[in-house]
Amino acid sequence: MKTIVIGAGPAGMMAAISAANSGDSVVLLEKNEKIGKKLFITGKGRCNVTNACLRDEFFENIVSNPKFLYSAFSQFNNTDLMKLIEDNGTPLKTERGNRVFPVSDHSSDIIKALNNALKSAGVDLRLNTSVKSIITESLEIDAEEDLKKKGCSKCVVGVKTDNGEIIKADKVVIATGGISYKSTGSTGDGLRWAGEEGHRISTLKPALVPLETYEKWAFELTGLSLKNVTLSLFIKDKLKYKEMGEMLFTHFGISGPLVLTSSSIIAGSDEKDIKVFIDLKPALSDDEFDARLIRELKEGNKKDLKNILGNIYPIKLGLKICELSGVDIYKKCNEITKEERKKILDYTKRLPLTIKGTRDFDEAIITHGGVSVKDINPKTMESKLVQNLFFAGEVIDVDAFTGGFNLQIAFSTGYLAGMRQTDN
Repeated sequence: MKTIVIGAGPAGMMAAISAANSGDSVVLLEKNEKIGKKLFITGKGRCNVTNACLRDEFFENIVSNPKFLYSAFSQFNNTDLMKLIEDNGTPLKTERGNRVFPVSDHSSDIIKALNNALKSAGVDLRLNTSVKSIITESLEIDAEEDLKKKGCSKCVVGVKTDNGEIIKADKVVIATGGISYKSTGSTGDGLRWAGEEGHRISTLKPALVPLETYEKWAFELTGLSLKNVTLSLFIKDKLKYKEMGEMLFTHFGISGPLVLTSSSIIAGSDEKDIKVFIDLKPALSDDEFDARLIRELKEGNKKDLKNILGNIYPIKLGLKICELSGVDIYKKCNEITKEERKKILDYTKRLPLTIKGTRDFDEAIITHGGVSVKDINPKTMESKLVQNLFFAGEVIDVDAFTGGFNLQIAFSTGYLAGMRQTDN
């Protein structure tokens, strides 16, 4: 049996390895000059390859269509992936939040391990090979009952490359990614082919992406990074996400791990009334922070307020808090009123930002949306419309929060798509 896999990202490489280990003759086609181009830049070049959490926690971190992934994860989970990578020469380590990285902190070592697995499995890897289209043929249906049983009236028989070459196959796996980071080759080809064959494509939106704010004061804090703050996301005044961690102010709004995660929830919503509130001192209650502020003001006594702000905040942020609060930074500490303390407290514990929208796909780590899961068999990753056509990875309408979950989705769906199916 001959299998063609289109796209040598994590999903495609895993599909090729799985198919070859099932006994198939496998051709892996990649338009780029090397494999794993997007994988190379993930995790700031360190590659957070998966998350070592338990099964229930894994599914709690899936944003779109978690139930669709039950079979894929049960066939090839995070433990299976870690074993495969380590067995192929790259030792791993687990960091805060169960995030798994190569010990070397180099994503290239993850790619080396996958390349070793491809070679061991005997995969025919063809680089610099772009696919123009997939080739399908009508199925000979003996009776209406057969059509109902098969669920589709055509099958895939191969692909046509950009240079006109036709490569025949018994099975084709589309693992071409979404449309984020187009420079890595994710230009939406697989989504286009799927749409041309009648598959529904869920609305595509940037996800795990920085957010733009209406408040221009945030731009003035560009480059300021905050740790151990709590971000609360509200959509139409309903709390949708709350977590403590890190964030960053930028020239357009906010970014950082907390923000990227919240952006995935925003991508799954069509609402425009979106606000976030930052608790700059989550370890202190309102009363505890007020007591801290009273102590600092007392010790500052006749000093200007601006001279003690550095004891509480990064000075740039402290000045901005006072500006937003309408409190004069040149006022003496011993003259600050209870009402002024209350204003400083409110902006410290509930710093408000109104979200204008997300940044574009060029800055998005992943794509929210894709081939509808309603058109894919979750037990095999095979199309319900085109026989012997399979999908894997980001091209499917499944996505997750940060922490290695999206790569695990790619590997799990890739493994299942590549498997020899005994009964579809």
